[in-house]
Amino acid sequence: MSGGTRRSRTRPRRERRRGLLADRRTRALGLLAAAAIAAVITVEFSRVWRKGSAPKATVAEDPLLAVAEAAAETAEVAVTGYREVSTRENSMFNLLTSFVLTFVTARTVTTLLRGRSTVGPFRDLKLGRRHIHHFVPGIVLAFASGGAAIVTRNEAIEPLLAIPFGAGMGLTLDESALLLELDDVYWTEEGVLSVQIALAVTAMLASVALAMRFLRRGEEVVLEDSPSGASGGLPGEPGGLPGER
Repeated sequence: MSGGTRRSRTRPRRERRRGLLADRRTRALGLLAAAAIAAVITVEFSRVWRKGSAPKATVAEDPLLAVAEAAAETAEVAVTGYREVSTRENSMFNLLTSFVLTFVTARTVTTLLRGRSTVGPFRDLKLGRRHIHHFVPGIVLAFASGGAAIVTRNEAIEPLLAIPFGAGMGLTLDESALLLELDDVYWTEEGVLSVQIALAVTAMLASVALAMRFLRRGEEVVLEDSPSGASGGLPGEPGGLPGER
């Protein structure tokens, strides 16, 4: 009896330690993903501020107003670029955004549901004794939207179909550990695998989004007539002062 008691006491300690380690890994991956997104925003903001019409911080009378103007111009670049680029690039951006938002929402709601029966309109769904996990509607969403894209072959609706497809990916990959282990390991050490896979896919999709040309295209359209972009070149170069060679 005493040996069994000791083993039963040490097991929760080991599980707590493993849980803490898993939490550290997840937080590290989350910070890495957040840092990548912040880097993209910062780099694009600095590019637009450097090339756009907003006054530079060193010469602006009101630096905060200059920052606000540069931020507004950056948003205009993103929106214009989104409209100007190809349907395929629009689809990938919609897929990335839908995937990330769905994954974060699913992970947040399931965390809150651990301590209560409902969270707004969300609750655990059971049919008889069977608990319906959210990877089930996720698979249905992904299959339905992907199948529709293949059957219709209409590029005009692909950006719209990318939204439910990304949502289905987020719901499914959030519970990927359950599918790999064929057991309900969502809140165990193995369950952290679903977080790591989802974050890894987020990083992969983010890298694809980084390669997209819509920001560059937006810069071409929005900044081509700005004072800095139109006449910022040296005399004798493209964009130099008129009449000078």
